[in-house]
Amino acid sequence: MAFGARIFKTGMAVTLALYLAELLHFPSSVGAAIAAIFAMQPSIYRSWRYFLDQLTTSTMGAVLALLGGMLLSNSPIAVGLVCILVIMISMKINRADTISLTLVTVITVMEASGEWQFALNRFLLTLTGIVSAFLINIIVVPPKPRKQYIKQIENVFASLSLLLRTAVSHEMKESVFRDEKLALESSIKSLADKYALFEEEQKQLKRAKYSQTRQMVVYKNLLSSLQKGFEVLEAVDRHYFQADRSEETDALFDSHLEQLIKYHQLILLKFEDKLKPNTNESEPLGDENDGFLNSTILGYNAEKLGQLRLYVVAAAIYDYGYQLERLDKVADQMNRIATEEKETDREA
Repeated sequence: MAFGARIFKTGMAVTLALYLAELLHFPSSVGAAIAAIFAMQPSIYRSWRYFLDQLTTSTMGAVLALLGGMLLSNSPIAVGLVCILVIMISMKINRADTISLTLVTVITVMEASGEWQFALNRFLLTLTGIVSAFLINIIVVPPKPRKQYIKQIENVFASLSLLLRTAVSHEMKESVFRDEKLALESSIKSLADKYALFEEEQKQLKRAKYSQTRQMVVYKNLLSSLQKGFEVLEAVDRHYFQADRSEETDALFDSHLEQLIKYHQLILLKFEDKLKPNTNESEPLGDENDGFLNSTILGYNAEKLGQLRLYVVAAAIYDYGYQLERLDKVADQMNRIATEEKETDREA
């Protein structure tokens, strides 16, 4: 059973919302708890953004519900029509994430047949829940998605390297391999979601610092390398074992994959500044990567069944190696910049 900081903070936000609702003497505190659940976000920026967006749509929803209740009564058809209108407006102003909570506000306000006191009460109740979630998110174990991202990169690579090492040799049980591959796919998707969050935050900055831009380049290349590695697993799973292969072919593919995995690990160590100066594997890998693809092409035999499938796998492996070369160059550049900055600080 998974238990993380966000689960814990959601429970705390609900508790705080209920206490505040009672302290402010709201007739019902359930609405505040519901709002707190919806408002808990993966980053402080998202929490603030959600607060502003929900403030806009909840105000709009409460006003429309108030008018709908006054003009159309609280019949089911009237409630449905107002909900449709609120959804359309929310989507038009790009506030789709706030629709669920806004509709809860609309339905409860219309239930009171247009009483403005109840509409104001409901609006304040929703606001109480959102504020509770925001406060808990920034005070209790504030989210640190960038540190989590790097840690997750290491964990995902560990899973990827294990699967790549056993993909061609076919040593792992098929059921275990399938489960591990599904878990890896989920982890990479989670990383992609985190990267999208960083990208979203940076776009909101009018003048992003150069260091932040560099960091985004690093994050993108780290993610792309893992994605290319997973594409190799997909290609092996779909095509490799359907082709007529020799022992030499298996050895060629297995040894080159092993070389790429070690190279990937060396690059990650570079980012952690754990390697000796001037350690560079880019040029020899480039030659080896080209040589691997050429060997696969030269070994083509039209008489062997399904051998064209091997080229799909070889192309995926080659692409993975090419992405690692790019990542290596980024690592060298980052280390060079870090060294220059240290020298500048010493001179200053």
